[in-house]
Amino acid sequence: MPCTLGARLLARSPATRQRVRALRRDVWFVLALRCLPWRVAIFQWRAWRLGAQLDDEFGRVSATRPPKLATILKLAGSGRFVVELGTAQGWTAISLALAHPEREVISYDPFERPELQRYLRLVPEQVRRRVTLVRERGDAGPQTDRPVDLLYVDTTHEREDTIRELEAWWPALRAGAWVVLDDYAHPEFPGVKEAVSDLRLGGEERDGLFVHRVTQ
Repeated sequence: MPCTLGARLLARSPATRQRVRALRRDVWFVLALRCLPWRVAIFQWRAWRLGAQLDDEFGRVSATRPPKLATILKLAGSGRFVVELGTAQGWTAISLALAHPEREVISYDPFERPELQRYLRLVPEQVRRRVTLVRERGDAGPQTDRPVDLLYVDTTHEREDTIRELEAWWPALRAGAWVVLDDYAHPEFPGVKEAVSDLRLGGEERDGLFVHRVTQ
């Protein structure tokens, strides 16, 4: 009886509940990685573990979830030049570079995040060289004339910001390029859907992303 009572008390302790929740998150994340290319999956798992070691809850919460990332990588296809607006801790930008050996990724974010360099060191130098970080807002627009194959927007999710970002980058998108907006149907971020409606963008929702194909 004492052992049973002790086990029950331990199971109800906050520390135990926290460990159980953490284990469940780890298991979910590992299972979700099955939809990704193996190189990307390995990096994502290493980044997930490093985030825990660094106590980087922001990085683990804000990172693009594996099902969404799988959709983005599929849309990127063989595209050689991808632009991301909203770097956060860089997991998505690094994954995009890992998924194609000749792809260059430019990621915009006005905030300096010291943990980002730790995540970059998880991949070989030849991958890091193909990821360019720009400390600017997404609506700063392109710094090169190179046509963009895919534009991924994951910034403030505000209506006005999203519209300014898309207007700034639209001239750089090649015919056939993909525009991907995160959190399209998220109830806490109605600005994304409002921006799509205001700009009258055609497209569809995939895994919580709004996907538009440039036809011009």
